[in-house]
Formats: sequence, structure tokens, C-alpha cells
Amino acid sequence: MTQPPRIVIFAKAPVAGLAKTRLIPALGAQGAALLATALLDHAVAQALASGVGPVELCVTPAPADPLWSGLALQATLTWSDQGDGDLGERMARAAQRVLDAGEPVLLMGTDCPDLTAGRIREAAASLIAADATLVPAFDGGYVLLGLNHFDASLFAGIAWSTATVAQETRRRVEQLGWSLQNLPTLHDIDEPADLRWLPAHLQPAI
Repeated sequence: MTQPPRIVIFAKAPVAGLAKTRLIPALGAQGAALLATALLDHAVAQALASGVGPVELCVTPAPADPLWSGLALQATLTWSDQGDGDLGERMARAAQRVLDAGEPVLLMGTDCPDLTAGRIREAAASLIAADATLVPAFDGGYVLLGLNHFDASLFAGIAWSTATVAQETRRRVEQLGWSLQNLPTLHDIDEPADLRWLPAHLQPAI
């Protein structure tokens, strides 16, 4: 790694009925949207506070959509459109674009309040010596994937939102012969049972 990594935050518009739908049974559509907004704000703030490199918000729907107009997000962000396809296709497109431009990439979501500025710095530092870095989630997915190289196999044909995502991603990195840094596992906030892991400072959002 020579260039600082670009942090690409994948985000869905925090709108009632669209965001955090698996939490609607516990919080209602409006409550889930409020929490999604708080988690998005938190992820952006932590990424910027990490100071590791430029921060890009890769969103769906596209940045020009009116659904984004009410959000007071930091002006220092670069915005991009996730585009069409499943999660793997959208992540692959973003990763390839950044890596082709000569920047390492840290792909992260907004669902993990434990992904702090310090942990993002740790992930960035691990890319100095490794080809890839992974921050797994306790549900079997991952909350951050860092890459120094692109290969489409890391994103194609993966059963997203299942308990095998991180394991399968590790297997594919090993198949490529790349070095991988595994970082400590963190909690995502996806299901009602996950709300017990929500930090106190985010609980007023719900």
C-alpha cells in the first residue's frame, strides 16, 4: 500500500419502510428509519475521524434522489451511486473503480456502531502488510473489507445476509493466494435481538 486507502461507505437512504426493515417489528417503520439515520451519521463521523484517507458515501438510491435532500451530512464527503445489481455486483463495481484509480479500498456499511475510528485505522494499517483485511460480524457476515487488489471472485455468487459470508470470503481470498488480516469480530445491528448491542449514545434515536 502506497496511497492512503479510500473509505467507501455503502448506505441505503434512511427512509421509513426502506431502511432497516428487519427492525420494523421491534421499532416500527419510523423508529427503524430514525435508527438508520443515527447509524449512518455515526459511520460517516467515525470514517472521517479516522483520518486514514478520503471518505466516499456510495448510496442507493442515487445521490440526486430527493430522499437524500433532508440529510445534514458532512460536506467533505464524496458521493457516488451504487447502481444496479445485487450487493456483490454493487460492491465489486465500487472496489474495482477505486483500486483501478490506484487507491486501496476499505468497504464498510453503516450497521456496526462498534466500527469506530480506531478500528478503521487498525484496518487501514493492516493493509500495509496484507493483501486484504476483514472485520467479521458475529452474524457470519462482515462489517469491513479492505483490499489492495481487485478480484471479482470476492463478490460473485455469495449468499449475502447469511451466516457464511465472511467464511466464504476468507476461502476465496485464500484461493487467490493473497495474505489476509483477520481483525476482531464485531456486532451488527440488523435484527431486533441485536438492539442490546446498541451503544447508549445511539439509543435516543429509537
